[in-house]
This record gives sequence, C-alpha cells and structure tokens, in this order.
Amino acid sequence: KALAPQGKRKAIAMMLEHTQISERRACRLVGLSRDAWRHPPQPDAQTARLAERIQAVAMERRRFGYRRVHDMLQGEFPGTNHKKVFRLYREQGLAVRKRNKGKRYRGERTPLVAATRVNQTWSL
Repeated sequence: KALAPQGKRKAIAMMLEHTQISERRACRLVGLSRDAWRHPPQPDAQTARLAERIQAVAMERRRFGYRRVHDMLQGEFPGTNHKKVFRLYREQGLAVRKRNKGKRYRGERTPLVAATRVNQTWSL
C-alpha cells in the first residue's frame, strides 16, 4: 500500500534516526521531495480557530456528533465543509460515546413442558 505524505514523513524520520543514510537519499527512497520534508504543511489561522471551536462545542455538548457540531458552527464559519469538520473532529480523537443497551425483562423463565402425546406442543 502506498504511503500518504504523513506516513512518508514518519518513514524518513525513522530512516534518519536509525541508519547512517542522508536526508537526500531517504527522501528519494521514500518518494517525498526534500521541500515537502523540510516544510510540512501548516494549518491556516481559520482552520486552527475552527478546530478549537469544534473541541469546545464537543466538550460542551457531548452527545453531538460531527454533523450537529457542523450545523452549530455554520453561523460562525460560513461555507465550512462537513468533510473538513469530520476530519478535524476525528484528528482530535473526538467521538460520541455509545450508550449501553439495558437488558429487557422477559418474565420468569419456565421449563419447557414435555409432550405426552403426538402434536401436543409446537415451537418455531
């Protein structure tokens, strides 16, 4: 499987740390340009603000998933894509906790009655 740029950066870092290989050679072997290695993408200020607000809303309203968080932030960040909100939500490790389903009461258990003649009891 091909590595994403983030995985390539990790591979280069491991190569440089554990071997005597040069940065130039490591980048060439992994298939990432040296410029991309030296200057990883920095999120812009608006994305950083959006990530902070997603965190705040998710902590305030724990039962809200990324869709409802996206709907709440539409007034503050107009035109923000739901896919971007989902990516930031997931990167921060946020998720709605699943509720445990309680056991349902099924009445008292009674043993099956043994049939004393043909066609007396039926079951599905």
